[in-house]
Amino acid sequence: MTSYKSIFNRRRIVTILTRAGISSIGLLIIGAGAISIAGSIDNIYPADVAVVLGNTVERNGKPSARLQARLDKTIELYQQGVFKNTLVSGGVGKEGFDEAVVMKQYLVANGLPTAQIYVDSQGNNTYLTANNTARLMSEHKWQSAIAISQYFHLPRTKLALEKSGVKTVYTAHANFFELRDLYSTVREVFSYASYQMRSF
Repeated sequence: MTSYKSIFNRRRIVTILTRAGISSIGLLIIGAGAISIAGSIDNIYPADVAVVLGNTVERNGKPSARLQARLDKTIELYQQGVFKNTLVSGGVGKEGFDEAVVMKQYLVANGLPTAQIYVDSQGNNTYLTANNTARLMSEHKWQSAIAISQYFHLPRTKLALEKSGVKTVYTAHANFFELRDLYSTVREVFSYASYQMRSF
């Protein structure tokens, strides 16, 4: 009798865990889908400043393909007259290059005025970029920003900027995709949730 109860309880636990696992995967897929849709739909309007988030600089000192795509989107929007000021934000990567400095050099080489490009070399993550952006915008009395990054990164970037005190945040995603973006999108579900609970 005891053995039957034990078997029944084990089966019940397995069933509960299986259902919980399936539900969790389902929620994860829904969350990743929501992030993909939200990040892929550009929200482009005239802004006081463009905030370009950093990424890897190659060992030869040139922007990686992913970072270059963000910068090319920045150039495209600048030429369209969407903004006049640009904030490039990044840290020093393992390759030894200051991402923000390299980003500025690329933008200047492609026609953006150096005097209107602000360098944030302390933007080691999205949280710091958001705080540094809010501080710069407050100093210049700017009210609106347009964030430029990969599609999956934009919902969290927008959230971070808003929680840091930026009143109006628009978004534009880089025209670049690689397979690892699928993993990054799933990871963003957890990152976005953590930023929802994080104090800014």
